Amino acid sequence: MYQPVERSKLFERIVEQIQGRIERGELRAGDRLPPERELATAFGASRTAVREALKTLAQMGLVDMRPGRGTVVTDNTSDAMRSSLGLMLRVSHLHSPDALVELREIIEPEIAALAVARATDAHIEALRAAVDTMERSLRLADAYIAADNHFHRTLALATQNPLIVALADSIVGLLAEQRTLIFSVAGGPERGQVFHKTLLEAVERRDIERARTAMRAHLLQVSADVAVAVGRDLTP
Repeated sequence: MYQPVERSKLFERIVEQIQGRIERGELRAGDRLPPERELATAFGASRTAVREALKTLAQMGLVDMRPGRGTVVTDNTSDAMRSSLGLMLRVSHLHSPDALVELREIIEPEIAALAVARATDAHIEALRAAVDTMERSLRLADAYIAADNHFHRTLALATQNPLIVALADSIVGLLAEQRTLIFSVAGGPERGQVFHKTLLEAVERRDIERARTAMRAHLLQVSADVAVAVGRDLTP
């Protein structure tokens, strides 16, 4: 199953083998890797090299290391995308509020439209629950932002397109930061709620064009509130 590796860059060779098995589907999401001691024997390597390899795989989003649970293969698409995107932003300093808003303006109106067409009763109920939680949490940042994340992720889930869900999950950390900025702006949560309710109603009524329009308007509101939060002059 595994092959002994050369001593130079041992952990990298171990990473290559385990990553290869994941990519080929030999290891699937939820599969538990053997303990470090067994892996060290299988690879003919030290436990230190195995441990370094597992840490690298975890940073890549391919495995999850939890005390008492061992090392488990993740549903790696979203985690790997999130890890890669986060690394790209840190290295290239591309993280900017404008870039994130622009990305959302490109993808989220069509996510909303597709959600209207494909949402199940369970998706609609989850959207209602998120809106209710936000309504009760207009002064509670953590609860509001968590429900806001859940609302938009449910729209992605309602598209029933796993690539859309993976993309949405890959930027959830950036979205949470953006929503924290907006929550700090006077009236920001209340303005957001106006559009959340409109979007929910559009999904309930299966009104595709209204969902698109509401999401575009929502993102204009997001852009304006982020500008206020970072102190940008909005004067033309």
